[in-house]
Amino acid sequence: MGERAVGLPRVPARGVPSPAVRRIAMLSVHTSPLDQPGTGDGGGLNVTVREQALRLARRGVEVEVFTRWADPQLPPTVSLADGVRVHHVEAGPRAPVDKHVVANHLCAFVLAAQRHPTAGTYDVLHAHYWLSGWVGRRLAERWSTPLVQTFHTLGVLKNATLAPGDRPEPALRLVAEERVANEADRVLALTCGEARLLHRTYGLSGARMTVVPAGVDLDRFRTAPDRVFPRFDGPDAPAPRLLFVGRLQPLKGPDVAVRTLAEVRRRHPRARLRIVGGASGAGQVSTGPDQLRALADRLGVADGLDLEPAVDQDTLAERYRAADVLLAPSRSETFGLVALEAQACGVPVVAADVPGLEAVVAGGGTLVPGHDPVDHARAVCAYLDDPARRRQTADAGRRTADAASWDRAVDRLLSVYGELAGARAELAV
Repeated sequence: MGERAVGLPRVPARGVPSPAVRRIAMLSVHTSPLDQPGTGDGGGLNVTVREQALRLARRGVEVEVFTRWADPQLPPTVSLADGVRVHHVEAGPRAPVDKHVVANHLCAFVLAAQRHPTAGTYDVLHAHYWLSGWVGRRLAERWSTPLVQTFHTLGVLKNATLAPGDRPEPALRLVAEERVANEADRVLALTCGEARLLHRTYGLSGARMTVVPAGVDLDRFRTAPDRVFPRFDGPDAPAPRLLFVGRLQPLKGPDVAVRTLAEVRRRHPRARLRIVGGASGAGQVSTGPDQLRALADRLGVADGLDLEPAVDQDTLAERYRAADVLLAPSRSETFGLVALEAQACGVPVVAADVPGLEAVVAGGGTLVPGHDPVDHARAVCAYLDDPARRRQTADAGRRTADAASWDRAVDRLLSVYGELAGARAELAV
């Protein structure tokens, strides 16, 4: 499928929702927009749901988010902002569980959501991830509401790019994704590459897909006004600072980042690596802090490794601005949000050449085929050895990020919602 086949609908005037779009229900069954990104099951999906909901509300659209009640300390409903409410749905224990186990509680989620006081009062139902899509199919049918689906990741792609020690995605997920892809009123792809994969895998036509990328908060993630690009080859030179941000799971490649540090230190002995992130969710394979420390110790670089739990978004922006190069050696990504945030902060990115990162890292970094730490270190050193190139790449990365704001992404999202809600209204006449 060519890029033309995907197509984008007309983008409406900013700040003006379609008259047919007043209330949206979002489904984020296995993880909540209230969760801390970078730990457990929290990541780019959480950021996306939260930012979409907040920015839709600023444009006058009421947003209700339904998520599984996994924290007994939280009340049934939390107001995230004016016009955005998060509803906790009774489905399984009020405790974190493996997201594959969440599948056992989807019927309970559907029944509980149907009993909610606002059930069936929405113009559009937007499901995030395959578990939400399974629920969304049933609720959309019962409520006669258009269903929009964003997968965020696809099981077929994850199974094709498993890291050592990772467990394959279950057959249930593969079957459910195919059903959801073919029954949703519109499937949103985060990149053109994901749209092509959906076409190849499930035969979806461009008329049933729209590319709506994630965005970046340009008010929060921005370059320090006094940013400098020092040399690292003099006796008084500062230590090069490398950064990795993400959950500590084999898929994200934190082990590759540590091995890359060891290779970089052959040329820059004082280089340091900060890893920001927490362990994966319950029941998932994790490359925990102890394993990473042990690896660094075996490689002789333990004195250059700093491990930090997941941090809030403002602190994360500070971590980006303090770095000289971001490492993104993921084995699979649908959309490299971390790479986009780093570029917004003026930090060059060295990333694995996988589709979700390839779509984001344009002139703002280097794509490295494969996951050999020698190759990644070579790309890192090319930036550390050349301040002018580092500055030039930082400038290009900021331009990439400037074109990918959340407001632009929500323009596209509102256009899709308006198209589907308008068609539904016409049928009701």
